[in-house]
Amino acid sequence: MVENFDIVYLYGFSELTGNHLRRLFPILKSQIKKNNKLGIVLIQDGVIGITKKGKISKKMEELLGLDIAVFAIKSDLIARGITQEYIHDKIRSIDYDDLIDIIDNTPKIISWL
Repeated sequence: MVENFDIVYLYGFSELTGNHLRRLFPILKSQIKKNNKLGIVLIQDGVIGITKKGKISKKMEELLGLDIAVFAIKSDLIARGITQEYIHDKIRSIDYDDLIDIIDNTPKIISWL
């Protein structure tokens, strides 16, 4: 998997228990206006609340509507009992090897944990 992004965010908060994504939105929108190609990797509790069968928060729905590639770590999905076939269609599940490839090919990684 080779993806070329200008910036990738590692995001590890569940939107069901906080408002961290709301604070990240102005930054994401600013980067989109600058025509940066963005990716966001949902890790740890960031994968909670992304299934088609459950409730997706309004901010997560808004994130999925942005021109941003969204990934979720497979092992974090499994650890939280989330089956890959039920995650939102815009979210692509990846393993750690894929994450390393993304990090290796991206000049700027921002940890939002």
